[in-house]
Amino acid sequence: MADPHGFLTVTQRELPPSRPVAVRLLDFREVQQERQDQSAFVRQAGRCMDCGVPFCHQGCPLGNTIPEFNDAMWRGQTARAVELLHATNNFPEFTGRVCPAPCESACVLGISQPAVTIKNVEQTIIDRAFEEGLVVPRPPERMSGRTVAVVGSGPAGLAAAQQLTRAGHSVVVFEREDRLGGLLRYGIPDFKLEKHHIDRRLEQMRREGTRFRTGVEIGIHQSWEELRDRVDAVVVCTGATVPRALRIPGSDLTGVHPAMDFLVPENRRQAGDEPSAERIDAAGKHVVVIGGGDTGSDCVGTALRQGAASVTSLAIGRRPPAQRSADEPWPTDPRIFEVSTSHEEGGERRFLASTVEAIDDGSGRVRALRVARTAYTDAGRVPEPGTEELLPADLVLIAMGFTGPETDTATAWGLGVGAGTLTRDADYSTDLDGVFVAGDAGRGQSLIVWAIAEGRAAAAAVDAHLMGETSLPRPVTAHDQALTAGHRQ
Repeated sequence: MADPHGFLTVTQRELPPSRPVAVRLLDFREVQQERQDQSAFVRQAGRCMDCGVPFCHQGCPLGNTIPEFNDAMWRGQTARAVELLHATNNFPEFTGRVCPAPCESACVLGISQPAVTIKNVEQTIIDRAFEEGLVVPRPPERMSGRTVAVVGSGPAGLAAAQQLTRAGHSVVVFEREDRLGGLLRYGIPDFKLEKHHIDRRLEQMRREGTRFRTGVEIGIHQSWEELRDRVDAVVVCTGATVPRALRIPGSDLTGVHPAMDFLVPENRRQAGDEPSAERIDAAGKHVVVIGGGDTGSDCVGTALRQGAASVTSLAIGRRPPAQRSADEPWPTDPRIFEVSTSHEEGGERRFLASTVEAIDDGSGRVRALRVARTAYTDAGRVPEPGTEELLPADLVLIAMGFTGPETDTATAWGLGVGAGTLTRDADYSTDLDGVFVAGDAGRGQSLIVWAIAEGRAAAAAVDAHLMGETSLPRPVTAHDQALTAGHRQ
């Protein structure tokens, strides 16, 4: 363990400070400042206790060896810490920034004190490792002579590709966008994840032997059948990108958009592209964001940086409690009220808000939303009669999550669809020989840690399919999937 007395002498969480709101709203750089006081970080790693059964392992889908890397960092052993971290997680620089940290909800110390700052320890380990040159390519010792195509370059696809490359297979990743990274690249704003973190990891993968082809959409630019005929195995990691629709009168008005139609063009602009005709500018507008999750928060932060006149977030349900409720006991991941960095920056948050109608200004453009108080009934959540009000809205962003993957071309090829996802067996295989599905495409909208875990597990299944056996780790079991079926972010 780390400091035997750490959890007794240091009883509070210490996190690096964020840049002042007035300053960070002027740009899209990451909100968090680099920690200058390294002793504070060491103290936090030292709070990890000898708890006997580390439930943080259960909370983390990747199975990160959290007590061990906390101990290594408390002792100043960065090389050992990053080795432990990479043993279970290909991309801790991503999870350390955008994962909601279910491991912290399961921290044993969290029963009586604020949990260990596991997520920040993880981020600090990998950032320090890159700074010290400890992250190096790990090309395979020998090649297998087998070829694998990975379709999609999000966290699941990249994890599967890196594992399979290191196992000695020739791997090519196909990405329909012009840049790699999936929603990491274009769905998450830079103020949460600056894209140089993706680029430096991609460079490592290229030097290991993974090949990438951008601007190629399988099923459009190249048929699935042709791809399958050219390789020994295919891993489908296309994500869950179909937005959940807002089915109300007026949802087709100009000015009502899915969240990604707003976030993606801005991320492209931040990447250096010229502003496109598709870019939606919130400057001077009254913006309403429907949905209270991470995507909604990203819309809030982006709209504020663009200079919105006002930003209001609507959540249909009740405001979550500030503390863990009795029906969500430790070590479950509770639903509690959280204030994101975007919410710190401004705007209004409204709960129990049911959107009834988008109001036309007479020219086909939205001018307001009719909103009512949500009532809980036997029939579910419904607008309460007599509570309606008009909310000014020049721009409405729908951030209600995603219903599943785009399936048209894949199903035409022969992949099955069930409950909105591509069907696969417990070993990620499909009815098509040599074809596997991993990540949100097969799981449904979920967490980045699950995407990486599934990519790693699918890689092990592919390796076993190709070689008859595998030494690759398989973090996600069929039992795990059965227990967590239906869990969605």
